[in-house]
Amino acid sequence: MNEHLDLADWRRRVWALYADLRADPDPGPDRLAVFRGVKDELFRNHPQSPIPVAERPAFRGLAYWPHDPALRWSAALEADPDAAPLDLPVSTGDPFAFSRIGWVSFEMSGSVQRLGVYRLAGYGGGIFIPFRDATSGADTYGGGRYLWDSVKGANLGSNGDRLVLDFNYAYHPSCTYDPRWSCPLAPRDNGLAVAIQAGERLDSASDERLP
Repeated sequence: MNEHLDLADWRRRVWALYADLRADPDPGPDRLAVFRGVKDELFRNHPQSPIPVAERPAFRGLAYWPHDPALRWSAALEADPDAAPLDLPVSTGDPFAFSRIGWVSFEMSGSVQRLGVYRLAGYGGGIFIPFRDATSGADTYGGGRYLWDSVKGANLGSNGDRLVLDFNYAYHPSCTYDPRWSCPLAPRDNGLAVAIQAGERLDSASDERLP
């Protein structure tokens, strides 16, 4: 199959995977288990998998933390119309142009946490929320994980001006698995002091592969 058609097929499958989540008003551990099973199968067998070809035969699935219902919020988008355009750092060294459109806040460990919400400057835009936390560089990739990337359909949706934030679906960028991928990294403003022990983790940190 043509590699460009492979990529289009990969994106369709990812969109469909998240569309099923957005159609479920309250996805719990069973839904998460199905999601992870389908995603692992894509990573194992799809031509556009981030896993290097030579490593796919031995790939047993991504490593995850168990489902934690306390790590899901509906957070209002606090607009930031005066934020200046900025370039987010990228794993390959060539920054991507973004603008910060606002902030989302949630309470965890007795304190309010806040993340910047970004919009891709080119190609029609798209909402993007990367983050780092106290697990970054140890249990998770040092460059951070992604919570929202609407360009790829990877998000749990919104209701009015409120975004669904569910860290059980937090995932690593493709460059975690192969440095040939070019991935935006979480900026300093999106560093959380707390440990988000949910979603994907590094395989070396645990053999846990079930929710």
